Amino acid sequence: MRKLLIVVLAAAIGWGGYWFIAKAAVESGLKTWIDERRTEGWAADYASLETKGFPSRFDTTIIDLQLADPETGVAWTTPFFQILALSYRPNHVIAVWPKEQTIATPLQKTTLVTDTMRASVVLKPGTSLELDRAIFELDNLKLASTDGWTASIDKGSLASRLSVGKINTHDVAVDATGFHPSRDLLDLLDPAGTLPDVFERLHIETTVAFDAPWDRYAIEDRRPQVTTFSLNKLDARWGKMDLQAAGEFDVDAAGNPTGRITIRAKNWREMLQLTVASGLIPSGLAPTIERALELLAEMSGNPETLDAPLTFQEGRMSFGPIPLGASPRIVIR
Repeated sequence: MRKLLIVVLAAAIGWGGYWFIAKAAVESGLKTWIDERRTEGWAADYASLETKGFPSRFDTTIIDLQLADPETGVAWTTPFFQILALSYRPNHVIAVWPKEQTIATPLQKTTLVTDTMRASVVLKPGTSLELDRAIFELDNLKLASTDGWTASIDKGSLASRLSVGKINTHDVAVDATGFHPSRDLLDLLDPAGTLPDVFERLHIETTVAFDAPWDRYAIEDRRPQVTTFSLNKLDARWGKMDLQAAGEFDVDAAGNPTGRITIRAKNWREMLQLTVASGLIPSGLAPTIERALELLAEMSGNPETLDAPLTFQEGRMSFGPIPLGASPRIVIR
C-alpha cells in the first residue's frame, strides 16, 4: 500500500510538473508569435494572455486582441479569443470567438455578431503546426458594414481535412442555410424583386490542391496558393432557381484558371432575366443569348433545364458557346 501511494504521489507530481511547464510553453509561444508580428510591422496588441485548466486542460484566453497585417490591410479586433485543449491531446484545439468582433479592410469595417462561432482543429505533430483537419461552425451570423450594408446567415459550416495519399491537398465542404444577402446585392441580382430575400440552400464539396501546406508559415510568411480546384458537387437553391455544378480546373502561378465546370440550371430563363436586369448582360444581346441557351437546353432533352460547361482558357471564360470575358484570377492574399 505504501509503495502504491508513493507511485501515485510521484505520478501526480510528475503530471503537475508537466502541466505547468506546458502552460508556460503555450503562453510563451503565443506571446512570442505576437511579438514577431510586431517586428514584421504588424499592429499586434492585447490586454492579457493567460492559460488555466489545471490539471486536465489548457484553456488559453486572450483579452482585447488586435491584429493588423500591413501587406493586405486586413485588421481583426476582438474582445477575447479562446484556444481550448485537453492536456493529454494538445494538438487538438477548440477555438472560440466572441459574440461580436470586427474585421476591417482598406475599404470598409464590418462588425460580425453571432450566437455561436467555434472551430475544432487538429494539427499534425511538429513545430510547423500543419493543419490536419478542422470543422468551423456558426449560428445566426449577422454582418453590418460601415458602407451601410447588412447580411446574415442562419447556419453555416466549413469542414476541411487532408486528402488521403495527396500532398498539400484538402477536401473542403461548405454548408449554408438561410443566407440573407445585402439589400444592394439583392437589388443588383433581382431588381424586379421577383425572388425571395433569402437563399434557401448552398452545399459545396471540393478538393483543393495548394503549392504549400497550411501551417503557421501560411500566416507568418505567405498564404498557400491554389494549384488545382476540383468542384465535386455544388447544390444551390434560390426561389424557383436550382443550380448544380461539378468540374475541375488548374491554376497557374498568376492565378489564371484553365479547365471547365459543368453547370446544370433549372428554370434557366429566370437566371438570364436576372443577369439582364442587373446589367451583367446588355439587354440588346439578351435575345441572341437566349436563343443560344435554348439550343443548349434542347440538346440536354429538357427545355427548362440547361446543361453547359463554364470554360476557362487563356485568361478568358465562356458559358457554352457564349463568351463572358476575362476569367477571375484566383489568388489568396
